[in-house]
Amino acid sequence: MISTAAGYAFAKYDFPAKEAVFWTILGGVLVPATVIALPLYFLLNSVGLTGSYWSVLLPCMVSPFGVFLARIHANASVPDEVIEAARIDGAGDLRIFGSIATRMMTPAIVTIFLFQFVTIWNNYLLPLVMLSDPKRFPITLGLTLWNSQTQRDPSFTTLVVTGSAVSVVLLVVLMVSLQRFWKADLTAGATKG
Repeated sequence: MISTAAGYAFAKYDFPAKEAVFWTILGGVLVPATVIALPLYFLLNSVGLTGSYWSVLLPCMVSPFGVFLARIHANASVPDEVIEAARIDGAGDLRIFGSIATRMMTPAIVTIFLFQFVTIWNNYLLPLVMLSDPKRFPITLGLTLWNSQTQRDPSFTTLVVTGSAVSVVLLVVLMVSLQRFWKADLTAGATKG
């Protein structure tokens, strides 16, 4: 939702240095995760969050690519005429975004959610840096830990293969259950041509 709201704001509002801020955020796509892992560790350690799930989730809350995708989709799918009509009817900016724009941007929201979910689900480096307790490891680190045990005990090979298959099941279920939101012409008929 943060990426969607930011992308909508960049698409529909004018404010000073809008393009400079947008391109700075989009520049975050070019920065590899390995470059920011250590500074993130020091930053989150200074506020006492390392070793917790928040240290892995907070840095993944906003996606620069998600902001870009939301901006492009808001420009294409949320007509200015609909926003003006809602303002004439007395709706405020939050109501317009929450009730109207998010419904028109549903395919983009689902796409951003799936991209972020897959990124967080498959994240390896950040949990490796932030978490020290093996009980808190996500599935990627857990499978790596089991895989390192296969030399001593070959039965771990079965666990690694089974764990890898199970880890994909949730992604498949999400993709299948959310595919219905990717519809063409979601806003057809909202305005007259």
